[in-house]
Amino acid sequence: MKESIRIPEGVSRIHCIGVGGSGMFPIIQILHSKGYQISGSDNNESDILRLEREMGIRVTLGHRPENLAGADLVLYSAAIMEDNPELTAARQLGIPLWERARMLGAISSWYGEAVGVCGTHGKTTVTAMLTQILYGAGLDPSAVIGGKLQAIGGYGRAGARDLFVYEACEFRDTFLSTWPDTAVVLNIDDDHLDYFGTVENAMRSFTKFAGMARRVLYNGEDENTRRAMAGVPGETFTFGRHRGCDFWADNLTAEDGLCRCFDLMHREERLCRLTIRVPGEHNVLNAVAAAAAAWLLGAPAEEIVRHLGAFTGAGRRFEVLGKVGGVTIVDDYAHHPAELAATLRAARELGFRRVWAVFQPFTYSRTYLLLEEFAEALALADRVVLSPIMGSREKNQWGIRSQDLGAKLPGSVCLPGFEEMAAYVMDHAEAGDLVITLGCGDVYKCARMMLARA
Repeated sequence: MKESIRIPEGVSRIHCIGVGGSGMFPIIQILHSKGYQISGSDNNESDILRLEREMGIRVTLGHRPENLAGADLVLYSAAIMEDNPELTAARQLGIPLWERARMLGAISSWYGEAVGVCGTHGKTTVTAMLTQILYGAGLDPSAVIGGKLQAIGGYGRAGARDLFVYEACEFRDTFLSTWPDTAVVLNIDDDHLDYFGTVENAMRSFTKFAGMARRVLYNGEDENTRRAMAGVPGETFTFGRHRGCDFWADNLTAEDGLCRCFDLMHREERLCRLTIRVPGEHNVLNAVAAAAAAWLLGAPAEEIVRHLGAFTGAGRRFEVLGKVGGVTIVDDYAHHPAELAATLRAARELGFRRVWAVFQPFTYSRTYLLLEEFAEALALADRVVLSPIMGSREKNQWGIRSQDLGAKLPGSVCLPGFEEMAAYVMDHAEAGDLVITLGCGDVYKCARMMLARA
């Protein structure tokens, strides 16, 4: 039985390094709702910083030791470098340091039913779908989501029930610091190999995570996931697209290129017929996972139908931002080759004249290790525009550049910044084209620059 992990007595003000991160923001929302005073710092302006300022949180641009004044505890994300001046100052001053995963773990221990959604791809979408269903059904969950969910007006919420839904990320094994009662395992792929080294090592971590839960719902059609879940203790259920899983999609039909309709089956029993309004076959599988989890958590079938049918996507997940001169601008968080391929295939189904991929590679290691896979995925687009690689936490020890990727994509363009990229795309895109900005960094700013040309 899990024990509740408490924040130390006497802590009233928490300072957050990397306060603008999509993973940090919902943690801050919950802590703020519990009465903690929050301050924070980050290097770049963002929508998240704006929202935090509206909450009354003191946000500073740039990392400096003086930002710690008055802090009783310092919270930081795994993306923060070890030589960060605020981390260094906190150590020198003896201020307690908590990594984000530890805080998420503490929060997950506060609830009798903590639902951890993990997997290489689809975590944010499934966490958002599940939260929307449970919230709409009146089950009042708390939530930590990696993208903005319009139904709750943010990236997370603090509910009144003993139910918590959270995105459980495998990066550096952070999800092993949490306490799931229900584990939802979506898939296991070759990502974060700079840490795991091999997919087999990643699989072992997912096995450990699922082994912490008393109930596991996992993708019965993903080979790596099936192997990792073999022998996991506790109550287990599978989901998938086809008969043979405990929960599966039958009688799948498409409507107007965007909507998908299917019967949600529980073994051979039809629970309900669902309509989803987010594109792509991968989102059918995401919807089966979310609907199955909601049903296991007690949401009535009619509420699943109603609220999943109202789901139009999480922020930065095929988010339609607007049109300029007949050109549709979409933003998406895809940053792994499998995600890029799924997003671009979904885009091609929608009937646009041409599909543009405006991609910001994220981390040197991922770009280097998966260079061929990135090229294969991006080749699904009609036109490709590349930004410089966003290194984030890494130094470029591989000597990799976006030009190395561009060399494998005939006709692609590598440009030095978002302003140049936005100008190039809008000068060459034509009415009826779809432009998708892709990446987990700040490439969404490029999309906004395109929209500003209206």
